[in-house]
Amino acid sequence: QVQLVESGGGLVQAGGSLRLSCAASGRTFSSTAMGWFRQAPGTEREFVAAISRGGGSTRYADSVKGRFTISRDDNKNTLYLQMNSLKPEDTAVYYCAAGGYTVTPARPSDYDYLGQGTQVTVSS
Repeated sequence: QVQLVESGGGLVQAGGSLRLSCAASGRTFSSTAMGWFRQAPGTEREFVAAISRGGGSTRYADSVKGRFTISRDDNKNTLYLQMNSLKPEDTAVYYCAAGGYTVTPARPSDYDYLGQGTQVTVSS
């Protein structure tokens, strides 16, 4: 059974940093793209970042470009999201996605698997 387990969320002040991790089990995802999405209360789930198989290509939402960095360690079957210069508008539940079959997919429907999410709260 495939599982994606996110960790690293929490409460941080504006300007601070957090590093999210997503540990995958049940199969390896080294041959697929992976990504991060987020959803704030009352809003639709939105794309944050994606990384291609092998990590050679990345894509970011304009709202996080220059502040967030996506990376992957296929030896550990783990995806990361380094978040710096956090803003209150980054507050959301962050979801890991895996099993994407285009280079850097930006829609949840482009992925086969989605995690349960981890809460990130940025206070002003």
